[in-house]
Amino acid sequence: MQRVKRALGRAVRLLAAPVVLSAMTAFFLWHASHGERGLIAREARVIEIAEARIHLTRATEEREAAERRVNALRGEMIDQDQLEERARALLNLTQRDEIVIPYLPGQRVF
Repeated sequence: MQRVKRALGRAVRLLAAPVVLSAMTAFFLWHASHGERGLIAREARVIEIAEARIHLTRATEEREAAERRVNALRGEMIDQDQLEERARALLNLTQRDEIVIPYLPGQRVF
């Protein structure tokens, strides 16, 4: 009986360190893939960054288009056609011989 206890004690002491280290390794591996900053979360962030870059590109294009329209209305060389077009659009005015073609909000020409 004494021999069995001693052998069991030795086996527990020999296996304790590898079991604890294996458990710690499994813990860190799991968190490396599934954790808050793991590989799966990284993929989600990469997709979010790509969507944000697309949104930034669209916003930059809209801003540049607006700047071009504003710059055409400034300075000594004002584009009379564009000035008249914007004034009519803002005031909702037309001339008698004009034909008005309404656009849906997503299909605007300018």
